[in-house]
Amino acid sequence: MIECKNLSYNYQDFQLNTIEVLKDISFKIDKGEKVLLLGINGSGKSTLLKLLNGLLYAKSGEYYFKNELVNKKYLKANSKDFRKSVSLQMQDPSSMLFNPTVYDEIAFGLKHFGFESVDERVYHYAKVFEIENILKSSPLSLSGGQKQKVLLASLLCVEPEVLLLDEPTAHLDPPTTGWLVEFLDSLDVTALISTHNISLGKELAGRAIVIGINHEIVYDGEVQALLEDMPTLIKAQLVHKHKHAHEGVEHKHYHLHSWT
Repeated sequence: MIECKNLSYNYQDFQLNTIEVLKDISFKIDKGEKVLLLGINGSGKSTLLKLLNGLLYAKSGEYYFKNELVNKKYLKANSKDFRKSVSLQMQDPSSMLFNPTVYDEIAFGLKHFGFESVDERVYHYAKVFEIENILKSSPLSLSGGQKQKVLLASLLCVEPEVLLLDEPTAHLDPPTTGWLVEFLDSLDVTALISTHNISLGKELAGRAIVIGINHEIVYDGEVQALLEDMPTLIKAQLVHKHKHAHEGVEHKHYHLHSWT
């Protein structure tokens, strides 16, 4: 479904210094596979998701979607089909909500891609996400969790083949996070899910790709095996140290805390 071959991305800052964001990224994701994307802030996770969504273009390397090379020429010829097939949820839901009401937000993509029975579909997804009572509300007046639900409803209602999710649980309370984990598991889609909540990761996917502080992939394998691989977690700075006491003795060691 998705294949990246030696993708690299960089940009120049205002002083014309070259800032490396991604370096020599290669992986495949099969149809229906759900994969976790891990790395500290600044490692390049969000940039990778934007590359896969066709919002940015790699400086070098190749990106294939369903065996088609995705570049400017491909997107010019296939933009509508690609946008329907590959949906990106950015980290801040407010940045993607722009319609006057929640109803209009969900209906926007349905109308754009020519779906029939728009009204029926809007109410169906509003019920799925338990947001029927706010369909007439402005999306910008909602809580963070409600915005996240509206955004996901607006993305999923057009039935994408691939979901690129950037911190999908960041604005959700524990009960809603649990609901989302079960909901994503029930979907027949290919998904790449970026999160800082490593302890939640094994609930979201069976496989993890870790981008290290050098912007290269440092791990690609089973989530459970990663959780038991302290050297890799330390190398990627996915664990931390702090002082704490055991039986009155204060000391430090690495922790992988649960934030669920």
